[in-house]
Amino acid sequence: MIWFVIAGVAFLLAAFIVQMFRTNERLFRLDVEDLCRLDVEDVDGIDDDRANWKVSVLIPARDEAAGIGRSVQAALASRNVDVEVVVMDDGSTDGTDQVVKGMAARDDRVVYCRSRALPPTWNGKQHACMQLAEVAKYDRISFIDADVRLHPSGLATLCRRQDRTEVALLSAFPRQEAGTFWEKLLIPLMHFILLGFLPFSRMRGSSHPAYAAGCGQWFLTHKADYEAAGTHAAIHQSRHDGVKLPRVYRSVGLMTDVVDGGKLATCRMYGSAAEVFRGVLKNAIEGIANPRLILPFTVMLIGGAVLPSCLVLIWLVGGMPRFGDYRDAVLVTLILAGFVLSFVPRALAAYRFDQSFLGVSFHPFSVLVFVLLQWIALLNYGLGRQVAWRGRVETA
Repeated sequence: MIWFVIAGVAFLLAAFIVQMFRTNERLFRLDVEDLCRLDVEDVDGIDDDRANWKVSVLIPARDEAAGIGRSVQAALASRNVDVEVVVMDDGSTDGTDQVVKGMAARDDRVVYCRSRALPPTWNGKQHACMQLAEVAKYDRISFIDADVRLHPSGLATLCRRQDRTEVALLSAFPRQEAGTFWEKLLIPLMHFILLGFLPFSRMRGSSHPAYAAGCGQWFLTHKADYEAAGTHAAIHQSRHDGVKLPRVYRSVGLMTDVVDGGKLATCRMYGSAAEVFRGVLKNAIEGIANPRLILPFTVMLIGGAVLPSCLVLIWLVGGMPRFGDYRDAVLVTLILAGFVLSFVPRALAAYRFDQSFLGVSFHPFSVLVFVLLQWIALLNYGLGRQVAWRGRVETA
């Protein structure tokens, strides 16, 4: 009887995640009327009384010489937007300043700034973002990471979406580029977690901070709303602006939203296995790896994504009793149904968001590794161990 209970729990958890993912995925994607305007031939002919928008694109940069030029150039190529691109050099030592200063000398829409000294208790990115907002000349501001490459119509599309929905803080997930094995396994889990566990209908129907969600790679807001929320000073100790910035907006009654930006921008977060692991560890304690969330998320993730595959393996090697009657068929059906369902969200994400199908094949393993990293992050936090990132040591 115990095997029926275990198989039933695995099936129900997998089915729950599938249902959440399918419902949220439809809400997450941008409207067809927005995406149809992304065709290069149609962009210049947009008949919109609010184009051209005026936007300050704000980029915090620390040791980004290898890629900052592409990020700035992509932002400058934005269509139907009067844009300035401001780069805040956060203590770079690799020549980032020379790259940006060279671009500023050739194009007066590029502004180079040097960050002030990092105050005690402040996170470097949050300090740089606050300073960027101070020097931005336009009312509408867009924070992007230095590894984000905007599509020529991406910024205008996001502005149009914000004007129509009137949300104070709009965030978009760029298409996540992945080159190495571990990138393909772990990076797509961002979509799996977001769409499998956050109720989007409630998020858009309530300004409660519990429904705060976003992508720290790309935010769009107005200065007045940004200041009303307390600016990045309100999250100055945090490394997890993707959740924390929307949360402070919602704490003062301002609405936030997050959408699929896969056709609006691209991003390559990490370039090696070591960077992937450090990246997950440095953000984990402010996400799933906190004492309040880690146990229920472990049960849900392991039960809905890992357990179904384990049950199939146990059944194949003969580790389950054989009843010799209809109960065998019922148990096998339940096990196989849970197994198939456990792969559906990852497969759907690979199809919808242009992710690697290698990650689909290794989905149970990737979830297991992800959960293990969350527990390691919690242990590190409890022991006071620290994670180095961009030459700075930050508590994990």
